[in-house]
Amino acid sequence: MTDDKPDDPTPPDDGTFFEMSDRRLFLKQSLAVAGLTLTPFPFLKTAEPDSDETPVGNAEKVRFTLSVNGKKQQLSTDPRTTLLDLLREQLGLTGTKKGCDFGQCGACTVHVDGQRVLACLSFAVMQNGRKITTIEGLAKGDRLHPMQEAFIKHDGFQCGYCTPGQLMSAVSCIREGCANSEADIQEYMSGNLCRCGAYPNIVKAILDVKTGGQNA
Repeated sequence: MTDDKPDDPTPPDDGTFFEMSDRRLFLKQSLAVAGLTLTPFPFLKTAEPDSDETPVGNAEKVRFTLSVNGKKQQLSTDPRTTLLDLLREQLGLTGTKKGCDFGQCGACTVHVDGQRVLACLSFAVMQNGRKITTIEGLAKGDRLHPMQEAFIKHDGFQCGYCTPGQLMSAVSCIREGCANSEADIQEYMSGNLCRCGAYPNIVKAILDVKTGGQNA
């Protein structure tokens, strides 16, 4: 038989015990600092009853008038509302797409007084009294616009999400005299992105309308 002596609870006097304690303390402090760093700012901010900050609420609505696809509209909206959100959410014209919402993809392109505009970068109230044309107003009833027919003919779309903006820019491309060559078209249409990669067919469609002498 062997005599099993209980572990001596007395810490060794060689300094290792205190070294281990220091390490544990260091780790705990490091984790605490890391936790504070990763905590979202609103949770760290203490309540300040005397603060001058005022919560952002609903702004007073502004009344204005637009002509949308040939129909006069009397509207009232928050002055911070973009033209894109007004068209989609208040008027139900969802053909104009919301892509990047930063003016980089061209999916929200519409015509304002005949000029192409990125609806996500324009406040609705800034268009007071102007004529807005969306993809819904491009055709004449059941008769497609020549550019729409050309897109179908040349398979200028795949998923179709970017197509409304592509069509609106394509029409402006011809109207503004920027469809004289493939290079001119590519330059003009560079702000309209197509993740499906239908660019060559879009160029063909625009050239078809241009060379065919059809009224864009």
